[in-house]
Amino acid sequence: MHRAESIVPRHLLPRREMLQAGSLGLLGLSMADVAGWRQSAVAAGVSAPKPRAVIYIFLTGGPSQHDTFDMKPEGPAEYKGEFNPIATQTPGIQICEHLPLLAQRSQHWALVRSLSHTQSGHQEGTYVMLTGRSDLPSSFRASLPQSIDWPSIAAVAGYSTTRRNNLPPSVVLPEKIVHSNSGTYPGQFAGMLGYQHEPWFIEATDKPHAYHSYSGAFPKYLFDLHKGQLSDKQDWRFEVPNLSLPQGVVSARFQDRMGLLEVVERQRRQLDLKATVTGYDRVRQEAISLMADPRVQHAFDVRRADPKTLARYGDNSFGWSLLMARRLIESGVNMIQVNLGNFGSWDLHGNNFVNLKDFLFPPTDQAVSGLMDDLQERGLFDSTLIVMAGEFGRTPHISNVAPQIYKKPGRDHWAPLQSVWFAGGGVRGGTVIGASDRNGAYPTSDLQRPENFAATIYHALGIPREAEWHDATNRPYPVYQADPIEGLLTV
Repeated sequence: MHRAESIVPRHLLPRREMLQAGSLGLLGLSMADVAGWRQSAVAAGVSAPKPRAVIYIFLTGGPSQHDTFDMKPEGPAEYKGEFNPIATQTPGIQICEHLPLLAQRSQHWALVRSLSHTQSGHQEGTYVMLTGRSDLPSSFRASLPQSIDWPSIAAVAGYSTTRRNNLPPSVVLPEKIVHSNSGTYPGQFAGMLGYQHEPWFIEATDKPHAYHSYSGAFPKYLFDLHKGQLSDKQDWRFEVPNLSLPQGVVSARFQDRMGLLEVVERQRRQLDLKATVTGYDRVRQEAISLMADPRVQHAFDVRRADPKTLARYGDNSFGWSLLMARRLIESGVNMIQVNLGNFGSWDLHGNNFVNLKDFLFPPTDQAVSGLMDDLQERGLFDSTLIVMAGEFGRTPHISNVAPQIYKKPGRDHWAPLQSVWFAGGGVRGGTVIGASDRNGAYPTSDLQRPENFAATIYHALGIPREAEWHDATNRPYPVYQADPIEGLLTV
């Protein structure tokens, strides 16, 4: 473990520091409220099974199965594209040549090459892949999240798992999925579960660009989507604001109660929760937990990680996001959704090959590989499932739908087929489940649906098969809508 990554476990904090947390009583919080910050002394030294966790990496825009994990080198020339497959460490499994670090680690990951649904629009596809529900309801409204939407997988996971401390059990970072032209995507939120069960949305960016055409892993990989070249934009930010208590609050000489209340109120507004007494109380407690817990403050301060850690993950927004996810898992969060890409970075209708090769594959390959290695070294890999998917795949046929906008061709939306990547959390490494036809258009075996995908996540979290969630009227709904993907997990 690198020195800069070492922090004092909560249960080993000096008693004096724990007593200083009594200053939080000014906000109506007792020591009982912060009891979850430390482990019971009785349990100290007792070896317990590691809690199960999931990191869901969502590649906004929809990556191409042909150019990533299901290449068709013998297919028609108009489908094949510019990339070649390379061998992985697992005989018989090939992936794109521009993902060499993942290729070296194939014994630790698996592919599902047969996931399919019917929603080829961005907002619709995002809805079904983030909720695990193929049945788009008649009430669905694009750019209008509603309380009658199906809850997201992240929300159901948070609802159905046991909180390990005062941290929320479910987190989404580094930002919500918001399109500059079409607004906020539905499917990310708690919906019928009720706003009190929203995942904790960590807004670490302010969108590094003001226009739809800029995207990617900033700053080094911020690119112009339409021109297929590096962006000259520099107005980006990546930080989690308002996590520090005002001066003196946790010392014996704290002075300003109102300053802390103001910080909590700002945190409440950032969480987009309704200003009800119940909502405020929840935000108050969780904001205080975030601000006062040194482990959590450390988790968010990824920009100042030690150089070796930044080199492992990549010193860019993709690397920072996955490093933050790892730290939060280690801090006690059960489910983390990481949205990789601003404004649909992977939506490559044009300039597909240059944007993938130069701006998307390098930071993704490095960050995901770094996450795997880091979890393994920390003994968390076997208990943490990593999932990587987008809202859909891309068309087999290469075309340029808007030559007046894009310099070079790309691929359009394609819901009937996508490849999904899994690692850790009991995954059978070096495994491929399902297959597609010669053109990479449709599944030919082991068809999987978003319901199977969601069930796999719930199973990896240890949620019982008979589990239910309840809407605002206390009506029950089964958590599982299908079986987990067969043959993927060892447990």
